[in-house]
Amino acid sequence: MSVGLLFGIFFFLVLLGTPIAICLGVATFTTMMVFTDISPIEISAMMFEKIEHYSLMAIPMFILAGNLLSKGSAATRIIEFAKSIVGHLPGGLPISAIFASIIFAAVSGSSPATVVAIGSIMFGAIIQAGYPKKYAVGTIATAGSLGILIPPSIVLIVYGVTAEVSIGRLFMAGVVPGIMLGIMMMVVTYIGAKRLGFKRTEPAPFRVRLAKMKDASWGLMTIVIVIGGIYGGIFTPTEAAAVAAVWAFVISVFVYKDIKMSEFFDTALDSAKTTAMIMFIIANAMLFAHFLTIENIPQGITEALIEANVDKYMFLLMVNVLLILAGSFMEPSAIIMIMVPLLLPVAVALGIDPIHFGIVITINMELGMVSPPVGLNLFVTSGLTGMSIKDVIVAAFPWTMTILAGLLLVTYIPEIALWLPNLMYG
Repeated sequence: MSVGLLFGIFFFLVLLGTPIAICLGVATFTTMMVFTDISPIEISAMMFEKIEHYSLMAIPMFILAGNLLSKGSAATRIIEFAKSIVGHLPGGLPISAIFASIIFAAVSGSSPATVVAIGSIMFGAIIQAGYPKKYAVGTIATAGSLGILIPPSIVLIVYGVTAEVSIGRLFMAGVVPGIMLGIMMMVVTYIGAKRLGFKRTEPAPFRVRLAKMKDASWGLMTIVIVIGGIYGGIFTPTEAAAVAAVWAFVISVFVYKDIKMSEFFDTALDSAKTTAMIMFIIANAMLFAHFLTIENIPQGITEALIEANVDKYMFLLMVNVLLILAGSFMEPSAIIMIMVPLLLPVAVALGIDPIHFGIVITINMELGMVSPPVGLNLFVTSGLTGMSIKDVIVAAFPWTMTILAGLLLVTYIPEIALWLPNLMYG
């Protein structure tokens, strides 16, 4: 009855168009008041306790870095570099948006920040070039999800802490699958553009590409500094977020001189607002997840998987189905902190590498970012473009299916994720 009331209130509020964070919070608060002895004050305190996680400190810093780079010309320069490389292909502008998202994901570490940074610039440009609106929306919403797979990734950090595995190996494991998914999305965009009649144009000369790369080099150096600093043992992944923010501030204010000191306060305030929105969603999602845990719902599902006595291939399929469903309702960090302690021992017992398992979970979280009803990228894209959530879901569908195909490849070919970390770490 408690779970029925929880989901009943949640879906009722969703149908009324209530913001997802409030849906989660109200449904959980009401159900806990009815079925538990926990006081309202304890529930409120619990929300704050749930977000007191060291790795979550990286979120505001990566958001600030992303805002500084996007509001200055760094994001524009990265996009121009991407256009010089792939802009001549059929579907060149949408493909450039995906390519730029891959690069920017390695700068911001955040899917919403990637969607905002690339989408705010590319959305109008793609439409003006004559592409259907759904092309702009679909590529921007889904390509932004690469932000949680390509390092540095907050989701991978949370998994590494929860599973007690090397975050360095996890970051390396995310590189090849992230690039592979990006290329698959580009191929889908290319095929669709050819069917729509878009033609190939003359590619940019080598000297132009070199000039565009040089022009974007300060922004691209963010990747080198952050990733190099982590692997060089100079700072931790969370500290890397602060370094990224400082570097973004330096190049935006003093190098490119796009942002005046008087404008920095507004950028910081916008970053704080975005952080507050995301952290409010996380807090309510974790409270929602906490109630599911005390009702033994995840544990019951896990026990059922163990009792089914399946092999690792069937287990991975079941995990994918479970996580895709969970990703449709909960925030990635909450899912990881609930599911990993329950599922990882089973995975290890079946001979599944924990690093590979982490990448499979993360790609599932990518699907969750673009899956209704809680997919954060859907709401960010909707707010950015003015389209309804329903239209964004329909527009993103071909690329969402591409991510699903990539998930199946990584799930059943572990070497895609494990090749690079094994090469570097042995």
